[in-house]
Amino acid sequence: MATQKGSTELVSPPPGADEAETHDGRPMRADARRNRELLVAAAKDVFSKQGAGASMEAIAKEAGVGVGTLYRHFPNRLDLVEAVYQTDVGELWESAQRVVAELEPWPAVEAFFVAFRRYAQTKQALMAELHQAFEKNPEMRSRARGLIEASFDLVIDRAKAAGAVRGDVTGSDLMQLVSPVCTNTAIDPDQAGRLLSMVLDGMRADAARTTLA
Repeated sequence: MATQKGSTELVSPPPGADEAETHDGRPMRADARRNRELLVAAAKDVFSKQGAGASMEAIAKEAGVGVGTLYRHFPNRLDLVEAVYQTDVGELWESAQRVVAELEPWPAVEAFFVAFRRYAQTKQALMAELHQAFEKNPEMRSRARGLIEASFDLVIDRAKAAGAVRGDVTGSDLMQLVSPVCTNTAIDPDQAGRLLSMVLDGMRADAARTTLA
């Protein structure tokens, strides 16, 4: 197993990043899994360009499969939105593992912020559908939140141990702080970048501390 640069062995992902299965719980065949992956990747691309209202036909065309194949994997739009979101959360966790394995502590924090902003852009595009998905499947929201928080913790706890991040910062704090910045449609991309830079500057171990009553 890969190890963190100058730190401890990487941990396994918390529960919630499930393997793709058929509707009766059996593992998918390789060709079916490949089609599913193509559809999720295509949906993410089409949603980012056309918004959450993009047609299922456009997604199937982008994936290079028939509409029937799409509906076999995802009987309705909400199923597909859930799959895109869960894939993005899994990729965020993988990004956290990768940056701690490949980068020094502070550059790893910066790289993870970039990965989180990328994740949040897709979430922003699907926000209305995700509200429906979370109401339908609250366990999905709980699992996703746990995996996102674990991603922050993995990166931030290592940086704290190395003395790169101030000791009173937690992964949970940062998730609460940066999520609204990245998903609020009222904040334009340039402003979001400035706000995230301020957060990063305030996290540094040598940043001035102010305690508000």
